[in-house]
Amino acid sequence: MPDLLIELFSEEIPARMQARAAEDLKKRMTDGMVEAGLTYAGAAAFSTPRRLTLAVEGLLAESPTVREERKGPKVGAPDKAIEGFLRGAGLSRAQLEERETPKGNVYFATIEKPGRPAAEIIAEVLEDTIRNFPWPKSMRWGAGSLRWVRPLHAILCILSDEAGSEVVPLEVDGITAGNVTRGHRFHAPDVLTVTGFDDYAAQLKRAYVLLDPAERAEAIWQDATNQAFASGLEVVADKGLLTEVAGLVEWPVVLMGRIDDAFLDLPPEVLQTSMKEHQKFFSVRNPKTGRIEGFVTVANRETADNGATILAGNQKVLSARLADAKFFWENDLRVAKAGMADWQESLTHVTFHNKLGTQADRIDRIAALAREIAPAVGADADLAEQAARVAKADLSSEMVYEFPELQGLMGRYYAEAAGLPQEVADACEQHYSPLGPSDDVPAAPVSVAVALADKLDTLTGFWAIDEKPTGSKDPYALRRAALGVIRLVLNNNARLPLDRYFDAQLLRHEIAQNGDDEVSTGLMRDMLGEIAGHGVFGSALRTVADAFDGDLPKHLEELEASLPDVSRDLLGFFHDRLKVFLRDQGIRHDVIDACVAMGGNDDMTLLVKRARALEDFLKTEDGENLLQGFKRANNSLTQAEDKDGVEYSFGADVKFAEDETEKALFEALAAGGGAISSAIEAEDFAAAMGGMAALRQPIDAFFEAVQVNSENDIVRRNRLNLLGQIRSVCGQAADLTKVEG
Repeated sequence: MPDLLIELFSEEIPARMQARAAEDLKKRMTDGMVEAGLTYAGAAAFSTPRRLTLAVEGLLAESPTVREERKGPKVGAPDKAIEGFLRGAGLSRAQLEERETPKGNVYFATIEKPGRPAAEIIAEVLEDTIRNFPWPKSMRWGAGSLRWVRPLHAILCILSDEAGSEVVPLEVDGITAGNVTRGHRFHAPDVLTVTGFDDYAAQLKRAYVLLDPAERAEAIWQDATNQAFASGLEVVADKGLLTEVAGLVEWPVVLMGRIDDAFLDLPPEVLQTSMKEHQKFFSVRNPKTGRIEGFVTVANRETADNGATILAGNQKVLSARLADAKFFWENDLRVAKAGMADWQESLTHVTFHNKLGTQADRIDRIAALAREIAPAVGADADLAEQAARVAKADLSSEMVYEFPELQGLMGRYYAEAAGLPQEVADACEQHYSPLGPSDDVPAAPVSVAVALADKLDTLTGFWAIDEKPTGSKDPYALRRAALGVIRLVLNNNARLPLDRYFDAQLLRHEIAQNGDDEVSTGLMRDMLGEIAGHGVFGSALRTVADAFDGDLPKHLEELEASLPDVSRDLLGFFHDRLKVFLRDQGIRHDVIDACVAMGGNDDMTLLVKRARALEDFLKTEDGENLLQGFKRANNSLTQAEDKDGVEYSFGADVKFAEDETEKALFEALAAGGGAISSAIEAEDFAAAMGGMAALRQPIDAFFEAVQVNSENDIVRRNRLNLLGQIRSVCGQAADLTKVEG
């Protein structure tokens, strides 16, 4: 069985594209060959800055002959039908076989597709792969029609076995496939003739090219850590940077330099960010002091002076970059120590969104909400408001303007420099978190309050202007924001009535957008106070309306109809995000739906606590059987209510019970109902599910012994009301009608 070697040789491929491109080459080639009948034993893809390589082992020498039997029309069918069948099969009438079937004599055709040589198939698949390669960005580089990420110079494509190797005949846009490649651009630019993968990889290594990106990354990391260790230092790990740098060089040469003393007092994150983003340098840290004192750069060639010239040039460029960073840092510190008022003022001129006002407007809303949330998460309200007012001040700093990825972190440094409480400084950094499903969740109360307020303001704002996510589109990352709120609440076991905060913040957005009417604005501000003190929008509006002398302004009447709908829609969005979040934890969507149907579903902690208890209960034998008993009772009850036009939800009396199992069920429901109710009131859902488990046996026994639809109308009504009692008692824990099964 022959082996296949393909190399697509070009100008430098961007490092971020290499891994994906190698996998795309492997998938498209192997899928195409298998589809054509060429199976193989194994395949591996590699990449360097100038080449994509695919090695396939144990390939069939040719595709197998395929025979297909196709059933045609009946004997005696119209000629046109037979001719159409013959055209589709590519046969003549003489090649048809007549066979007897239970439905009469039928024509059959045997179609034989002869196998093809591997080289012929490979040429077709490779040309199609090259011409339709899924580069994120590509363009035409010459007069031809081929689009490639960078100019494609050569194609190597050979089949090899024990007898030798052969070039696969192929030509794409004037580039003819051959059996040659090139080594390192400087160290070994001459042509290399290869006979197979082992020969290819060995010759490239001698020609200063490490083919495997994992091998290059390992070599870089090993050499870098060794050099740092020899100097009593350590390299700061950065897997993303390591992968990127391994994609920039074919022959990695690791060089370590020192940072000038003038820059050592810069925050370590500033040094790391500047070196990583601008120079692709690794940071080298002094483990005794924690300071960044050196850097590692990776050259693509060996030099006579052992990299001294390269290192000197890199240090010169780095010093210029760090000089800028030092200038920004010192200027920013002066503003921070003066209280950051200039930065806060400048945010009044920065638009957050044309319908949601400036950053300063947003900060006012976040500060007000953070103050309201603070008691619920154990934070000091004054500190929470203070943190919210300075948390985004660093957006106006020169350092964050230069390095946007440092926002929040620089805020902490500036808050510390301003002498603000540490809780406030920490909140400046942490209030953006969590940014993703694996990001750390803040635990400090002030940070939690500001982080929640920040995300809730974003969500309510875009709901207020009807800019919600649609399908796969979520330009404002609102799904991520909702998940962040959920994780903040659950990780900190916070008890937040989200409805209340939704309503309050939606009102603040309404005031911002429609604050020209002084009467309406005054009433809405009064409602904000009522919501903070007593509850949600509806009750707040009624309280304010009762105290108002005169008819409510039309604007408030319209708001009375629209705002609750917006709030409910946003809560539904949170429930959908919660389903996605809990699905990864093994909690079924129908279980969550059953719990969402209960009161208090805006309290995520309570909702999840209920859902987990129900999920655990339904996994038990008692839970499974009780669910079936409940569904049986509910189905019978629903059918009877539909038939009779009445609701059987009260009036069951044990004196009308005729069977001992019926009497036992009365007793069990009386005892269990109270126990379940008490457990739910105490939010002990595990105990509530235990109370439901105790009902399993009497419900099962009742259905085995008793016919609900008795001929005696009084007994029938009593038993139906008893079923209504089952529904009521079990429905205290969750809406079991929504549970599948």
